[in-house]
Amino acid sequence: MEKKNLYSVPLLGRKTILNFAALAVLLIVLLPLGLDIFRLNLVGKYLSYAFVAIGLVLCWGYGGILSLGQGIFFGLGGYCMAMFLKLEASTPEATAIQSTPGIPDFMDWNQLTALPWFWEPFKSFPATIVLVFLVPGVFAWIFGMCMFKRRVGGVYFSIITQAIASIMTILIVGQQGYTGGANGITDLRTCLGMDIRTPEAKLVLYYICVALLLVTLFAAHLILRSKLGHLLLAVRDDEERVKFSGYDVANFKVFVLCLSAVFSAIGGALFTLQVGFMSPSFVGIVASVEMVVFCAVGGRMSIFGAVYGALIVNYAKTAISENFPELWLLGMGALFISVVLFFPRGLAGLYTDYLEPVLARVFRKHSGSKGDSAEAANDASGDGAPLSAGEAAAAAEPVREGGK
Repeated sequence: MEKKNLYSVPLLGRKTILNFAALAVLLIVLLPLGLDIFRLNLVGKYLSYAFVAIGLVLCWGYGGILSLGQGIFFGLGGYCMAMFLKLEASTPEATAIQSTPGIPDFMDWNQLTALPWFWEPFKSFPATIVLVFLVPGVFAWIFGMCMFKRRVGGVYFSIITQAIASIMTILIVGQQGYTGGANGITDLRTCLGMDIRTPEAKLVLYYICVALLLVTLFAAHLILRSKLGHLLLAVRDDEERVKFSGYDVANFKVFVLCLSAVFSAIGGALFTLQVGFMSPSFVGIVASVEMVVFCAVGGRMSIFGAVYGALIVNYAKTAISENFPELWLLGMGALFISVVLFFPRGLAGLYTDYLEPVLARVFRKHSGSKGDSAEAANDASGDGAPLSAGEAAAAAEPVREGGK
């Protein structure tokens, strides 16, 4: 008996194309035209958090793995980039007044006389780019193998990720001579000879951030539209059935954790470039929980919603802290509670429930037909989740020769 092909819908339907186009126009045209360079740099900072939110959509929304330690991977990527930028700023000529010229200032203050061995690869920009991907990816792989091969999951996994985030913060603060301590790595001025503090450089870095974000969104969309995306849903909704179908569930969990770690690390590296420093405050529990809030507000099943969630929450955080500095934590808490209570599917759920039906009626009125069924299925999926829980679990079952 021939099995129904559940993957025959187009990768890019009308709704997905419109989502990409709307986001691209907003980020590439409207915001640069409407904001001064200071505010645009803030938006670039917000977009660096959007990488983390996209990773959480894959890990939490589709994989069912709630990581409360994404700040670890964001910080690892940020520190990798900061180490390169700090070494570029610590030439013997620029540090001639130090006891040991040619090393970062905080090392000299802590009486180090030579550059530590693990700083050496960060003298090279290509090696730094590789390490931005490799260090968090390997860390996530080791951690994931230790957790998922021993079937640790659910709330226990979330608590352990919080503990690891706390441990990493304490480690970074304690090793002041190697990491800059509580102050972090600061006074980052140039990247490949370009002064990153100038308005022109900030504009270039903003567009680089936007371009990488759109590429990341497209990669995440392709994954969610593929068989792997359906398997992630099946693992989340019916893990035992996937196991009985012959798949190693732990490997899928490790993969999606590593992927979300790499996405977070890219955001951390871009954050460092645009802000000009990296500190342990972005690695700890508070920062990691805030990153989950970005994803929850946008909608944990929508990669596009995650981007808008990161933008809106961070804008609200900036606005509240500027006008009511003593109330911004309460405002953030109220926002998260309101979303959980009244809009559990986030901004993406509001769009799907109220705005999308109106747009669908408009499109049908102009087209004069219901359209192709495959296209409609893809439009309904939006970010690439056309299957229900039962269909996703069924899709995980391999086709066996002679099966009926």
